[in-house]
Amino acid sequence: MDARRKELGEFLQAMRQRCAPAAYGFPVGNRRRTQGLRREEVAQLADISATWYTWMEQGRDVRVSADVLDRLASALRLTITERAYLFEMAGRHDPNAPQNDAGDESLPETLVELVEGFLFPAYIMGRYWDVLAWNPAASDLFTGWLDQVQHTEDKPGPPNLLRFVFLSPLARDFVDDWEARARRICAEFRADCRSHMEDATLQRLIDELSQGSPEFMRFWKQHDVLERQGGLRGFHHPIRGWVTYRQFTLHPVEQEHLKLVLLKQV
Repeated sequence: MDARRKELGEFLQAMRQRCAPAAYGFPVGNRRRTQGLRREEVAQLADISATWYTWMEQGRDVRVSADVLDRLASALRLTITERAYLFEMAGRHDPNAPQNDAGDESLPETLVELVEGFLFPAYIMGRYWDVLAWNPAASDLFTGWLDQVQHTEDKPGPPNLLRFVFLSPLARDFVDDWEARARRICAEFRADCRSHMEDATLQRLIDELSQGSPEFMRFWKQHDVLERQGGLRGFHHPIRGWVTYRQFTLHPVEQEHLKLVLLKQV
């Protein structure tokens, strides 16, 4: 089975199962054995064939139009991010979505110089959430992680935020409310990589995280997708104690797959 079709089917099933039948006017009784909506009910809401929808959830090779996807997104009451993910997995262009050219993974020198010039923690993440550049303030904040990484060519690869959060024992004590943050980070990553889900490098990273972290495997299977957002971030620093920052994430216009993350202490 094609990986993208399989992912689409599992995503639809997860979205369907979270829907409360009563919110759609369907009766709720002891005879209802299905969690959330039934397949037939989703098909009815989207005005499509129940067989057709079942085939989609089963990952069969069916061609779905943008119009059908639009009706499914409305029927399942998907968020903007979930809608974008639905269209990506179905291999269809959403006419209402903004254009997004991922660009290459190269890092402009001017952007690196910008990061190094900030007095507060700042770093740049790439397509797979590798930390490609960071400044001394970020090293000081993420002590035990970024301060231990050297910019040398003999290193196996750059530090990775997902590996730190899910595979490093330090992260569980360092990140405030670790489980809630880890769950959201997983959902943000799924949304962020929706356009290259079949990429071999991405799949290797997902496999590594799934094998090394039961929590990541559990969160990943929930198929939550969320846009990366800013807000307050709390950390238990081993030297400075409790610290709070407000996080901002910016995207360079010409390389929107890069994420410039700024952390301003409050």
